[in-house]
Amino acid sequence: MAGALLAASLLSGCDRIEQLVKGSNQPAPVAIPAQQDGRVAMLLPDFTQLVSRDGPAVVNIQATREGSAAPQQSGNMPFPVPEDDPLYDFFRRFMPNQPPQQEQGPEESVSYGSGFIISSDGFILTNAHVVADGGQIRVTLTDKRELRAKLMGLDKRSDVALLKVAAADLPVAKIGNPADLKVGEWVAAIGAPFGFDNTVTAGIVSAKGRSLPDETLVPFIQTDVAINPGNSGGPLFNLRGEVVGINSQIYSRSGGFMGISFAIPIDLAMQVADQLKTKGKVSRGQLGVNIQEVTQELAQSFGLQRPSGALVVRVDPKGPAAKAGLQAGDIILKLNNQSIDSSKDLPMLVGSLGPGTKIKLVVWRKGFEKTMEATLVEQAPEPGNSTKPASDNSPQGYQFGKLGLTLSELTTDQRADLGIRGGLLIQKSQGPAARSGLMPGDIILGLNQNDITSINAFEKALAGAGGHAALLVRRGEAVLYIALRTD
Repeated sequence: MAGALLAASLLSGCDRIEQLVKGSNQPAPVAIPAQQDGRVAMLLPDFTQLVSRDGPAVVNIQATREGSAAPQQSGNMPFPVPEDDPLYDFFRRFMPNQPPQQEQGPEESVSYGSGFIISSDGFILTNAHVVADGGQIRVTLTDKRELRAKLMGLDKRSDVALLKVAAADLPVAKIGNPADLKVGEWVAAIGAPFGFDNTVTAGIVSAKGRSLPDETLVPFIQTDVAINPGNSGGPLFNLRGEVVGINSQIYSRSGGFMGISFAIPIDLAMQVADQLKTKGKVSRGQLGVNIQEVTQELAQSFGLQRPSGALVVRVDPKGPAAKAGLQAGDIILKLNNQSIDSSKDLPMLVGSLGPGTKIKLVVWRKGFEKTMEATLVEQAPEPGNSTKPASDNSPQGYQFGKLGLTLSELTTDQRADLGIRGGLLIQKSQGPAARSGLMPGDIILGLNQNDITSINAFEKALAGAGGHAALLVRRGEAVLYIALRTD
């Protein structure tokens, strides 16, 4: 399609739920190889039974947002289509379910999406971004009935919302187990892309456990199922007609489908739905640490045989981690005997546990494993403290030419403004330091798990670094480790 390409972005688009099915209780597959002359014509699944049997549980959703006018689209189309797009005229003339111009006031916008029924008395799952800030929510069933829906609750962190309609004996989607999904397995989606209701698309599972930027709590299912705006909140089915995910996002440069879609695992979505149904909100555990990934260079600096675990860069002084004895520079290797292979595993595991849960951590500290116990507290928004980076007008600079660093000690006022005990300000970063990612304005807080409060402390820690230094650095409000070769 024509039109200027936008920067690569994650765009909204799809689904999730839960139920463990094992052994002989599993329903027979409803997607089977096509037959021709008594023989298998092609090793491709036939989704016709799945659509006829499970399709009625899928619904279309329209949420009217008040108080924020949407940009006016040519032809009053609900989705942005460039006027130079070859299909612009087609969409303008034949786009279904378009509200008349006079029915949508200047201060209203309409969000379109999909959902699916999880109980016969009218509970429906969809994406939070479909109904967030929605004043009036309408649900259209496959039999053309239109019902007003009540928002029972939503959770933006997992992008799950629970709706309720006043109806009985509704068709219900069967819930599957995402853990049984295999990469390469066939899956199908039903939804309303661009308003075309009851649209079926199919593909395979491309990967599992994907972590996306700013989405640390959801291990997404990646597929190549065609997902577009309007599919958001709709179900992802396995070959047995069980919902295994909620289609939620796509990766796109143009705003349309490009072969990479992401779905929220249904077991996680059902856990969220249960809490929304009973409490109207979601409670998650919190450990009270900031972490980062362990690279090969950092693993060498900390004496690990291979890069794994979650590297602690900051500990909330009032949180469970601090009470348990965790320190910046610790590497969390296990939580309750579950290995932390990547840093993204830790927030997913902690977020799946409720406040008050007691956990056991295996931590790597200065060349040895250490076991700790902590009790999680309820997850809360991070404090919005605004701290200004220190200026580079420190009184005296100390050059470490071999590293390409010019450092200065922080003044009393700078330490007070930043709320830290000490640290060294990087005035200049060249050569090895610049190549490693160190920048002027960064503040060095530690080196190989040693606190750095002065130039003398830095020189002493540097002498014992053994060729590899893991520098704990504060950059603005963020704290991270950066590996630097010192030999």
